[in-house]
Amino acid sequence: MQVINLFPSTVNITDLLSIRRQRVIQISVVTGCGLFASLLAARGITFDIFLVGILSLLLSAVLAYKRYVATSSYLLLSAMSSMLFALSATGAGVFDIAMLGYPGVIIFAALLGGVALFGTVLSLVLLQCIGLTWLIMHGVVAPHPPILSWSHLLFVIVIFVVTGFSVFVLVQDIRRLMASLQREYTKVEQNRAHIQHLAHHDPLTNLPNRVMGERLFNEKLRESEESGLQLAVLFIDLDNFKPVNDALGHAAGDRFLQKISQTITDNLSANECLIRFGGDEFIVLAAQIKTRSQIENLCQNLIQWCSSEFEVLQTKIVVSGSIGVAQAPYDGVKFKQLCRKADIAMYEAKRNGRNCFEFYDVRFDEESDEKFSLIQRLRPAVQANALAVYYQPLIDLKTGNICALEALLRWPQEDGSMIFPDRFIPLAESSGLIDTLGAWVLNQACMFCAKQQQNGNSELSIAVNLSFAQFKDGNLPQIVKGALEISQLAPEHLELELTESILADDNGNVIQQLEQIKSLGVTFAIDDFGTGYSNLNYLRTFSAQKLKIDRIFINTLGFDEKDVPLVTAIISIAESLGMATVAEGIENEAALKKITEMGCDMGQGYYWSKPVPAEQIERLIEAQSPTNQR
Repeated sequence: MQVINLFPSTVNITDLLSIRRQRVIQISVVTGCGLFASLLAARGITFDIFLVGILSLLLSAVLAYKRYVATSSYLLLSAMSSMLFALSATGAGVFDIAMLGYPGVIIFAALLGGVALFGTVLSLVLLQCIGLTWLIMHGVVAPHPPILSWSHLLFVIVIFVVTGFSVFVLVQDIRRLMASLQREYTKVEQNRAHIQHLAHHDPLTNLPNRVMGERLFNEKLRESEESGLQLAVLFIDLDNFKPVNDALGHAAGDRFLQKISQTITDNLSANECLIRFGGDEFIVLAAQIKTRSQIENLCQNLIQWCSSEFEVLQTKIVVSGSIGVAQAPYDGVKFKQLCRKADIAMYEAKRNGRNCFEFYDVRFDEESDEKFSLIQRLRPAVQANALAVYYQPLIDLKTGNICALEALLRWPQEDGSMIFPDRFIPLAESSGLIDTLGAWVLNQACMFCAKQQQNGNSELSIAVNLSFAQFKDGNLPQIVKGALEISQLAPEHLELELTESILADDNGNVIQQLEQIKSLGVTFAIDDFGTGYSNLNYLRTFSAQKLKIDRIFINTLGFDEKDVPLVTAIISIAESLGMATVAEGIENEAALKKITEMGCDMGQGYYWSKPVPAEQIERLIEAQSPTNQR
């Protein structure tokens, strides 16, 4: 990752040394040229002073060229200052025209060095002026006022030219420095603006991100409140986006997100804006809302735009969108609060079939809180084996005897209430607890059945329901085998109940595991037949021993004939495939009589017993034993 330097230095150390070196050479050359011109008109000791000065300047230029910049600077300025002192001492003293050169020396010091050099030169100049004054006042040096001549004018011109040149160079350096500072300031502002943009916008789609979204929300909420209107937060989640990434790669997924976000943005009005919330989730802020129908129309349009066909990498891609809606001020006035509620409503839309929208309702929060509370209690309950296995008998309709038991899971509560599987099994599946829970139920059921066989019910079998989530890690065959080994139950007395959705799964891992379990000698039953895919091919290719007819087709038997043809057909199909049939949900004498006349093999329902704890089912089994019947 490239780090942007917000405050780069205007001139680095190397540049400063190079500029100072150039200035020493320039000043040495220009001043040397001026002294050479003055040398032509000089006589006597003045000639000697100029000659020494020229040699000193030449040496200073050479040292600067050799990159001894500090030494050359001190030599240049001390030589010029000493030369001016000598000229003044041999001339008119402090009134000599050579004194005009001291300001130039001070300017050179400011131009060529830092505080140390400038302070040294300024101190030297002041000491020379003070010393010269003292020497004149005590008669050590006698001033010689010059007689005005053209040579004096030449000396003045040389001093003005050299001083003017130094001032010109100094001003040019200042101008360049100011221009450099202005350029760097512009770069800093551009970098700052760029970073501000990155901090508030998504780098992929260039849409406002969550941080900017909250700022836009507050602005639009204030505008809506001032006009007495509503602000809607629409939470969009793209359905089936993951397969796009899996099939075409993340580069294609990114390109798709860019296209779909551009399409939505292009179609939104001035009062609506799109925000990328993260991943395949977006938020639309819709301000100035007067009626609910406006939001409904916008949701319908968004669903249509999300369902558009996009071409990425020469592949046509179509997804859909599920939308949750929360409104301000009805559902809250805080951005995060409304996003959470819209998110909850979006998941409700997904549960309702996807590609639709839902408005937030307070009951969604209640359900969410209840699920959160349940899952927090479920984990320790599973670890402590606080759940219970109940058993419901399956009755042989020819003999009226119990031929099998179905193990059903229950969660007893301390207050005497009961939590049923339809509430906690989905949570166990989503939280990863289903494997531990399923293995425990299987072990308990097998050991209970083995115990009943030891008590004389040698033909009794046990049925256990399987969840699709139990197939995910591929360990189910080993779990089943372990339960049989621990309980010493014969495999043919264990029956695993499968829903049609498990058989319909295309994942070869599921079918492979079922084949491994079948090879152990375990039997299978198809549960709730008629409510799922009801594909006869599954029955033909997968050799289950039982077909359980769902209770919704049994409840009305004996009172209503509408389901009789369907139940008759199911029994006939099962018989043709060599499968026994079980009628679930028999609750009255009329249903029992009708299903028996139709040729069903077994029945199950409250007519005989509801699911009960192990102790009660044992008494029920004992009551039908031949010894008790005599």
